[in-house]
Amino acid sequence: MGLLSEEVTQVVIPLAGLVGIGFALLQWYLVSKVRVSAESGAEHNGYRDRLLEEDQEEGLDNLEVTIKCAEIQNAISVGATSFLFTQYRYLGIFMVVFGVIIFLFLGSVKGFSTKSEPCTYNTGNTCKPALANAIFTTIAFFLGALTSVLSGFLGMKIATYANARTTLEARKGVGRAFITAFRSGAVMGFLLAANGLLVLYVSINLFKLYYGDDWEGLYESITGYGLGGSSMALFGRVGGGIYTKAADVGADLVGKVERNIPEDDPRNPAVIADNVGDNVGDIAGMGSDLFGSYAESSCAALFVASISSFGISHDYTAMSYPLIISSMGILVCLITTLFATDLFKIKNISKIAPTLKRQLLISTILMTVGIAIVTYFALPSEFTLFDFGTAKVVKNWHLFLCVAIGLWAGLVIGYITEYYTSNAYSPVQDVADSCRTGAATNVIFGLALGYKSVIIPIFAIAVAIYVSFSLAAMYGIAVAALGMLSTIATGLAIDAYGPIADNAGGIAEMAGMSHLIRERTDALDSAGNTTAAIGKGFAIGSAALVSLALFGAYVSRAGIKTVDVLTPKVFIGLIVGAMLPYWFSAMTMKSVGSAALKMVEEVRRQFNTIPGLIEGTAKPDYATCVKISTDASLKEMIPPGALVILTPLIAGTFFGVETLAGILAGSLVSGVQAGVTEHAKSLGPKGSDPHKAAVIGDTIGDPLKDTSGPSLNILIKLMAVESLVFAPFFATHGGLIFKLL
Repeated sequence: MGLLSEEVTQVVIPLAGLVGIGFALLQWYLVSKVRVSAESGAEHNGYRDRLLEEDQEEGLDNLEVTIKCAEIQNAISVGATSFLFTQYRYLGIFMVVFGVIIFLFLGSVKGFSTKSEPCTYNTGNTCKPALANAIFTTIAFFLGALTSVLSGFLGMKIATYANARTTLEARKGVGRAFITAFRSGAVMGFLLAANGLLVLYVSINLFKLYYGDDWEGLYESITGYGLGGSSMALFGRVGGGIYTKAADVGADLVGKVERNIPEDDPRNPAVIADNVGDNVGDIAGMGSDLFGSYAESSCAALFVASISSFGISHDYTAMSYPLIISSMGILVCLITTLFATDLFKIKNISKIAPTLKRQLLISTILMTVGIAIVTYFALPSEFTLFDFGTAKVVKNWHLFLCVAIGLWAGLVIGYITEYYTSNAYSPVQDVADSCRTGAATNVIFGLALGYKSVIIPIFAIAVAIYVSFSLAAMYGIAVAALGMLSTIATGLAIDAYGPIADNAGGIAEMAGMSHLIRERTDALDSAGNTTAAIGKGFAIGSAALVSLALFGAYVSRAGIKTVDVLTPKVFIGLIVGAMLPYWFSAMTMKSVGSAALKMVEEVRRQFNTIPGLIEGTAKPDYATCVKISTDASLKEMIPPGALVILTPLIAGTFFGVETLAGILAGSLVSGVQAGVTEHAKSLGPKGSDPHKAAVIGDTIGDPLKDTSGPSLNILIKLMAVESLVFAPFFATHGGLIFKLL
């Protein structure tokens, strides 16, 4: 037994979650203090309050411009909310249908029997019936799905609440604007981390009322929580990605290239849709995505622990080790956030990017100490872990190393991503130079850079996998993934900061604010583009570790002794699995292309048919462009989503557990691979040929980095967790085709 008693553990975990929620609400309150004053009796689109600047910087912008900021913010908020509610109606139907499938498949394992069964791992004991597993897994699926949806929605609300506030604070200096944007991102980060932890903790304790001493059944049913989180994340990522890129491509190609008007120019009909897309794609989608990773890594670790000595000896504190790590992560991220908002003030533009990078380093160093403390107090000095049918003796410091190496691998991935995406370093400068000779060379350089950028992160992931598996088998890999995600609140804060700053710049442009304000918001946005890329790096790195941990749990649950790639059943799965990310990417890229085509045609139509639009004397029809993005994304997200959801069900049912193991391995290996500076000014101004070449390259790269790429990590995670959840069914009834041969 560890030094921490069960009673203390039962207090520490929910307390950390409540502290996280309290800190998020405090940050929200501080952001809300950036002026909001109700207009006397007037109501605007259901909103009584408008943004009013109190002590505006002398000689810059007037009250009329400030009110315009509020109206633009309102239009973005209404558009984003409308899209998410429409999307959630579709997802509500999916949740019900898929919940019924989970119940029917798992319930049929033992013919919907209500009799207790011999335990699979803790032999000699009896466990709850398979029907109970079906019911509780379905409930956990709904809880995970609802928490994922809530995470995305709350993130979107705070982002749309904060964007104009960031713009207005830029009038008082870049430091004030940065703090507003960063605090808003922190709201999302802490709400997601705390909600994910609390809902999982409460679910386990409620399920325990029924399961009692059957921890094997309890933690097997909890895996539904991860499945629910990832299912919603898939559609959120794909739908949001298609939405944002359709609007972005339409706005860029017609506005910047054909009409030679600035980005976010209010004359561009797609500009509101573009800003809405930043929120539904990079905020709501990313929030659901990282929540899915957190839920799945926790579920994988809990399941493997439940069939090890922790579960067999009913050591609640050791069993809750993954949750205690997440609790410590919330406290560490709280302290880290204060370094950016209170302890060190940003005085000029050059300090923005270093401050964001410092957040990663500070949280990693503090969390390393936190992991050591948690490991010492929560775990016994020596214990055994399940290792594919054998018991592996492990010491507590082995698990410290597993979690720590996952944490530091995340930092390496973050810094390498920053190196390849920041305009301060040679890779991006080389791509910018390639614009001199046109769009073709720009695209070639950009693709080469993208392929090259995965090399060091893959080595970092490989080292983390080797060390953690050597020390603590599959449980080591699961907690390494948790280590990478332990600072999720800080990671999400710097990730959400990007779209908020991007929107702030767009609002400044649309409201006609001064050049000085636009320079400040551009600087915030430039740093935000890099941090958004860092967030995607964390997402794919953690997905690789999570998927491998889930794969190990699936192999254990399905009763597979070894996965032999020379076996025909496995090899055909391996080939198909390796192909799936390409098929999925083709579907999502084509979806973006189809949606962007409609958007380009509509933007061109408006420029050609609305008199005075290009001169700025007439207003564009923003609503039609918003509708095009909404309709296209909701329609186009279904086929890629169906591909991911149906593949494990079809493969497991018709081809069996070994072929499905091959598919999971193939998709994991294949899927993981997958601002203005002085330098930029020397290449030519906006509207020049190099600039137009860069816009075309950017337009080609956008769907890769914001739709297909980020969705691939959900593909590999979702297929793995779905396979784990349905493993009892596949092991009992799967392989129909091979049985007939």
